[in-house]
Amino acid sequence: MFKERIYNFNPGPATLPLPVLKEAQAEFLNFAGSGMSILEISHRAKAYDEVHQKAKADIKELMGLGDDYEVLFCQGGASQQFAMIAMNFATKENPGNYVLSGSFASKAYEEAELLGVGEIAASSKDVNFKHIPTQYEIKLNPNAAYLHLCYNNTIFGTEFNYIPDTKGVPLFADMSSDMLSRPIDFKKFDFIYAGAQKNMGPAGVVIVVAKKSLLENSPKTLPTMLRYSTFLKKDSLYNTPPAFCIYMVGKIAAWIKENGGLVEMEKKNREKAKILYDAIDSSDGFYKGHADKDSRSLMNVTFRLPSEDLEKKFVAEALEKGLSGVKGHRSVGGMRASIYNAMPKEGVEKLATFMADFKKNNA
Repeated sequence: MFKERIYNFNPGPATLPLPVLKEAQAEFLNFAGSGMSILEISHRAKAYDEVHQKAKADIKELMGLGDDYEVLFCQGGASQQFAMIAMNFATKENPGNYVLSGSFASKAYEEAELLGVGEIAASSKDVNFKHIPTQYEIKLNPNAAYLHLCYNNTIFGTEFNYIPDTKGVPLFADMSSDMLSRPIDFKKFDFIYAGAQKNMGPAGVVIVVAKKSLLENSPKTLPTMLRYSTFLKKDSLYNTPPAFCIYMVGKIAAWIKENGGLVEMEKKNREKAKILYDAIDSSDGFYKGHADKDSRSLMNVTFRLPSEDLEKKFVAEALEKGLSGVKGHRSVGGMRASIYNAMPKEGVEKLATFMADFKKNNA
């Protein structure tokens, strides 16, 4: 249908940096002079080990973290981490505490609840997750094993703009949607994880960045591959890792470094988000944002149109203009434009122009 690349606003798998795709394409058939693709070489090979270690080092450098943190590469998506976190760290005496700010935050809690080790510390479910619970709203059990956040809510288009004060309780965060999108004080977090397919790479690998002291002593009653200590002790190489996915994550981390690091990523991401939020706010109510203004995400812009028929027409006509993936999640409806690090400003400008034209023709 399309002879050229289009602008991909899908929430994940999501758009990847074009320079990274071209670089991977160029070395796909003969990686590092091996005569083989990265998909074919052994994960024990020196060429792959260099990829593995550089990806870890670049991620820690971008986050400003030292040797007391480790980077793991896990599988099973963020969804498997929901269960692994509860199994590795929470007990009935020291339950995991959860801030329910969206769909995936709720799913994380549900896994802990299933195991009998979860408590709700705060929730914005009663207003359909339109805002991020404030520090004042968080009622934290002082005996909690951790406080768990979903830092950016892909489906509802909300994002934390502060780091909660946990009074010493370890702070855990799912950053799947906004990993390395802006500089924050990552040292205030004890455990961070992200499914790569939204902002850091292709589907198939989860990046875990956590304090080594947390990872060292997983319960020995857990199956081997459900212990974080297994991944720590074996450098995420206990079994064959998703080598190509890690290779792509490493290239994207390097791309972020080459393009000004997290400071420059935030600058560009705020510029892109402002374009779309201005288009919504200046539409005289034709477009209505889902998220409260003080909770708006830089990564996922969610909004509704006056009717579902117009929303269907919007999606169809957007695709004709080379603007793909703007349909919102079924639980919220409406539109969602995911504008991750790799989305160029030109794509956002084109979407904003389309929004203005669509309103003019359909208001």
